[in-house]
Amino acid sequence: MAPRLASSVALVLAAILASLCLVALSEDEELENLRFVRRAQDAPLVSRYNYIVIGGGTSGCPLAATLSEHSRVLLLERGGLPYRNMSNQQHFTDALADTSPASPAQRFISEDGVVNARARVLGGGSCLNAGFYTRASNDYVRAAGWDARLVNSSYRWVERALVFRPDVPPWQAALRDALLEAGVTPDNGFTFDHVTGTKIGGTIFDSSGQRHTAADFLRHARPRGLTVLLYATVSRILFRQQEGAAYPVAYGVVFADPLGAQHRVYLQDGGKNEVILSAGTLGSPQLLMLSGVGPQAHLEAHGIQVLVDQPMVGQGVADNPMNSVFIPSPVPVALSLVQVVGITRSGSFIEGVSGSEFGIPVSDGARLLARSFGLFSPQTGQLGTLPPKQRTPEALQRAAEAMRRLDRRAFRGGFILEKILGPVSSGHIELRSTDPRANPAVTFNYFQEKEDLDRCVHGIETIERVIQSQAFANFTYANASVESIFTDSANFPVNLLPRHANDSRTPEQYCRDTVMTIWHYHGGCQVGAVVDDDYRVFGVQRLRVIDSSTFKYSPGTNPQATVMMLGRYMGVKIQAERWRK
Repeated sequence: MAPRLASSVALVLAAILASLCLVALSEDEELENLRFVRRAQDAPLVSRYNYIVIGGGTSGCPLAATLSEHSRVLLLERGGLPYRNMSNQQHFTDALADTSPASPAQRFISEDGVVNARARVLGGGSCLNAGFYTRASNDYVRAAGWDARLVNSSYRWVERALVFRPDVPPWQAALRDALLEAGVTPDNGFTFDHVTGTKIGGTIFDSSGQRHTAADFLRHARPRGLTVLLYATVSRILFRQQEGAAYPVAYGVVFADPLGAQHRVYLQDGGKNEVILSAGTLGSPQLLMLSGVGPQAHLEAHGIQVLVDQPMVGQGVADNPMNSVFIPSPVPVALSLVQVVGITRSGSFIEGVSGSEFGIPVSDGARLLARSFGLFSPQTGQLGTLPPKQRTPEALQRAAEAMRRLDRRAFRGGFILEKILGPVSSGHIELRSTDPRANPAVTFNYFQEKEDLDRCVHGIETIERVIQSQAFANFTYANASVESIFTDSANFPVNLLPRHANDSRTPEQYCRDTVMTIWHYHGGCQVGAVVDDDYRVFGVQRLRVIDSSTFKYSPGTNPQATVMMLGRYMGVKIQAERWRK
């Protein structure tokens, strides 16, 4: 990283950490409080369990907690604990800006040129996201073939553990009213349900601003039934040909601890014991391929012995494209993450985040502020003012420098963003190497399909109507006074308006040029292509995949509720199968 960009990142990180007024426990103290959680290097070299769950993320945690009620479960997580410095709502910016090997967010750049991130922490993406909670639509549940009654009870189980009703500040209330004025109706009030119109959704931040994560589900586990190993990097799943079995049978996994020791974990005897992949959209197809299950030619090119030629592993990977606009405010704006969503009939979703000048106090005495746009700062890799292929490290550095030169008033405001249903466009994942610690190569093919572009254009048009609405007037500049603040708007690091009057680009090209991620990527092990309706992997036995990689489309406006629900849902179903004669 270039020195100036590094210093900018350091300033932002120092500011964020200084704003956390809670005394953090050491990791040793936290491990004492969670006696079933250990570091991988403290585990035996050989062990046996009923279930081995790979990935302690948004689906893996509720799944392991549920299975532990009546079985012995091992949960393997490649990252560490989420509880240190996780209380403040600005932590996610810290994580996304951190490019160190210990960061809970492992950054990657898709082949499309969009900077993205992959969770590397117990609790997964729920430790890093904007906290919004909303269910999938009833149509989505029916299309998935899920049991509606069990789905609802699983959602309620999740909601009792860590979902809250947000306190809606004035900026978010104005966004709600502006969406209604812009025609995103009806007003659905506060609800978890996915219904057309404008609503307030749930949040995983409590009233004190503390984040709750999927790791919280582990507190509901049976302690004697669960072991959680941190910093455990799984390299492959073990298979054998078993007498009387039609396909190779999974019987264990190999993982490395931080000291390099190789550990083997085996399934206990019994045909209903299983290995379950919950490593996410990148991790699950990657581990299948590293274990010999995937496209034959691709595996052979990496010197991997092919166990099952499965060409659909890694296919159908998609990321919901996001485009954002910064709305400078003439008045101070309170910090808020996503609380309100407009679900349009055209298939675009409108949300917003705001910041108290997006400046974070470094010290109370000097009131020194770090100049930052939070989630959308160039330090996080988000730079929608340039087309994706032009977002080089040098461009990010220039944007960070431009941000430091801005008038303090420039950071007062909020972002309104649009993202789309689906999406229809999709790509694929391929191995870069046989190193399980390395991210695979990912291509999302943003806006490859016209239907996605049309939805984006409709979303941008909706944002324009929101900005021009009377309901939002208190948070927008009404005259040329804004020019004194944004004298260097050409080098401004975020998009100020959906499209300037002198912008010669078509709306479709604007969508392509300003696309960013909202971290809702999914697919790669889709139901019907790689796994069956019970999430068992085709062509092998005693192996399932239960996470977002099984989705064809992203559920609802924000997927975390449904990913958590799926962990609980399948945990209940697997337990019922276990005791069925």
